[in-house]
Amino acid sequence: MMGDRLLVVILGPTGCGKSDIAVKLAQKYATHIISADSRQMYRDIPIGTAAPSEYDRSLVPHHFVGNLDLDSYYSAAQYESEAIELINKLFCKNDLLIMCGGSMMYIDAVCNGIDDIPTVLPEVRDELLARYNAQGLEPLAAELRLLDQEYWKIVDRKNPKRIIHALEICYQTGQTFTSYRTKTKKERPFKILKIGLARPREELYQRINNRVDSMIKNGLIEEARKVYPFKNLNSLNTVGYKELFSYFDGDKTPAGETWSLDFAIEKIKQNSRIYSRKQITWFKRDESIHWFHPDHIEQIEQLIEEWKQ
Repeated sequence: MMGDRLLVVILGPTGCGKSDIAVKLAQKYATHIISADSRQMYRDIPIGTAAPSEYDRSLVPHHFVGNLDLDSYYSAAQYESEAIELINKLFCKNDLLIMCGGSMMYIDAVCNGIDDIPTVLPEVRDELLARYNAQGLEPLAAELRLLDQEYWKIVDRKNPKRIIHALEICYQTGQTFTSYRTKTKKERPFKILKIGLARPREELYQRINNRVDSMIKNGLIEEARKVYPFKNLNSLNTVGYKELFSYFDGDKTPAGETWSLDFAIEKIKQNSRIYSRKQITWFKRDESIHWFHPDHIEQIEQLIEEWKQ
């Protein structure tokens, strides 16, 4: 059975051209695209998340795009469960499926599985979110250091989602978050081919800059204004919206000047480039990824054909 089913994962840094390749491949193989982008799942923010266009979605069925409200709680564990269920269902009619995205943990959740961490109770989540909104991140990070020093040493201490989730588990179970992180790889009943898309740095950076300019032209500022009342939601704690919210709020630059729109746009470009480097660093650790320049679609298709055998 495994030999008959192939999941092709198209991954790479933001702005590298994943969506275009995924659509071309899905058309060629008359199949579905499963999004692995944690922000494209939220409706109301399609411009800033570079969600697939209505045209692309008319060409190919897409899943996990615009399916969540902005205030919905969602995790990699939920994604693993729902994506695997969908994949198994789609494999009943398709021998090949396309997964496409740059959310590293979501891709890992499907390809390798993630630990069976308990589902957090709403009252525990609400308590910690209220503390975060009232006190900020620093006191929560300090508390995590006391409760789970091992995880505190490795976590991104500027990422509220990671800090809060670890504390949620500590509060709810009385155990450290580390104790649930066994990193046991799960076997899947299908083959997985990972195709990474890579471009020279200057080429990638120019594409990122151009894409931000296109987002602004296509209405990103108006989109950000519409969701501004919900700016404290985790779904909006992302590049593109954070910078525009700072502009709306009249925040000060390091030089003491009020954020201008031009400054906000440049910060979006800069932070997008920084995020792309983080993605590349993460993906480079995975030796199972086959890397291609996006222009080399013929070589990509040839590799897929070999894996289909």
